[in-house]
Order: sequence, then structure tokens, then C-alpha cells
Amino acid sequence: MLGIYLDNVRKTTPLVHNITNYVTVNDVANVLLACGGSPIMSDDIQDVEDITSICGGLNINIGTLNQNTIPSMFAAGKKANALGHPVLLDPVGAGASTLRTQTALKLLEEVKFTVVRGNISEIKTLAAGSGTTKGVDADVADAVTEENLDSSVAFAKAVAARFGVVVAITGAIDLVTDGKTCYVIRNGRPEMGKITGTGCQLSGLTTAYVVANPEHPLEAAAAAVASMGLAGEIGWSNMLPTDGNSTYRNRIIDAIFHMDGAALDKGAKYEVR
Repeated sequence: MLGIYLDNVRKTTPLVHNITNYVTVNDVANVLLACGGSPIMSDDIQDVEDITSICGGLNINIGTLNQNTIPSMFAAGKKANALGHPVLLDPVGAGASTLRTQTALKLLEEVKFTVVRGNISEIKTLAAGSGTTKGVDADVADAVTEENLDSSVAFAKAVAARFGVVVAITGAIDLVTDGKTCYVIRNGRPEMGKITGTGCQLSGLTTAYVVANPEHPLEAAAAAVASMGLAGEIGWSNMLPTDGNSTYRNRIIDAIFHMDGAALDKGAKYEVR
């Protein structure tokens, strides 16, 4: 049962430092508030160490990285490591450019991450040290399906074990593993792909869950992934004929706001392998 990990977020109000991309920064802040957490957004090199020091965890998202924010990511990550805080990496678009790929790989070398959350193409890029993605979206050829599920689970476990992290691969079927155990999660709606930033929101959400459940990073990450997918289902069920993707974004955040542990336990669709 995953609901307890959401309830712990609401009980503890984890403060999360986000170095995230400017396309989705507002949505990341709002989803953190909706789940019961508290967001701080800071990416200036003179500010990030102080900010990460007062937070419980750090969310690093490379979606719009630049020469100003890259040093801030390393500084904040190393400070969080020194303090023993959980750190999450969202390698947005790794494989789409040399800068993104090399930055993500160097971060993995120099910062100890608790969770790495990305789509299958991004995670394959990190595993191979190079790769290609379709912008920030997963390549269709990489998709996790029922047909390749066994090999995808084995791949996810191998990457998690290699990097010593919890790996969360999100898509039509989500995989969350620590290298030994894998949660296979089937919540969500395909329409979530029509909204910019659901993955970025999930990374902020996952950081909050892990901060609130420090002894259970795997289960916390799985609960976060399931809650986001469930929110997508609930939000879609509340759509009106005149609603579009902008309204859907808000309905997902509203569904997170109203969700509790009991609702998550009732709606989560997963198996453990």
C-alpha cells in the first residue's frame, strides 16, 4: 500500500529546493503545494547553497540549463550531499544535445543522487553515455510496452544498480526500481502528453515524497509516480467538452490537492517484480 507515503508528505510539509526549468517552474511550485509540500525556486550561484541548506531535499531539472545554472546545480548538489539531503535528477532531453547529455553524466559522476527520474530515452542515454531523443520526449522505438516489459524491467534494475539510485522511468507504463525490486505502475492517461511539464511536476512531487519518507525512497518514489498518474485519470474524468489542455493541467493539480492516502491506495494500479 502506497498511501502512507502521501500521508507522510502532508504531515511533514517537506521544503524542496528546485533548480528547474523556466517553462514549468510555476507548475512545479503549485503541484508541490498541492501535495502538501513547500517549494523554493533558486538557481543563482550565490544563493543556492544557502537555500539548499534550509530545505529537506533538492530537485535538479536540466530542461533549460545554461552556463549560469549549470555551476549552481553542482554547487547545490554537493551541498545537499554534505547535509545528507535527498537529491533528484531529471535529465530532461538528455540525448537531444551534447550539452544536456554531458551535463547529466557529469552530475551523476559528481553528485550522489537518491532518485533519477526520466523517460526511457533519457535513461537509455545515461546508461549508454550517449544517445538521441526526440526533443524532450521519449522516442517511440524506446517505449515500454507489455511486449517488452520483462526486458525493460531488467534494464531499469541494471541502471539503478549501476548508479546506486532509485530509477523512475515514466511513460505509458511506469517503472520504479532500486535495482532489486521494481514497481510496474499502470496509472495515467495518454492525454497527459499534451501538457508541457507533467514530468517536471512529477520530479518535484517525487522529491517531496522522498524527503518525507527518508527510510523508504523506493516506495516513496513509486507512490509519487502512482499519484501523478492517478491525478491524470481523475483530472480527465472531470473534463468538460469545452475544456482543453490548459484546463487539464489545472485539473491534474487539483486532483493532487484533494488526494489523500486512502484515495491513492484505492486508485493505484501496480505490481511488484
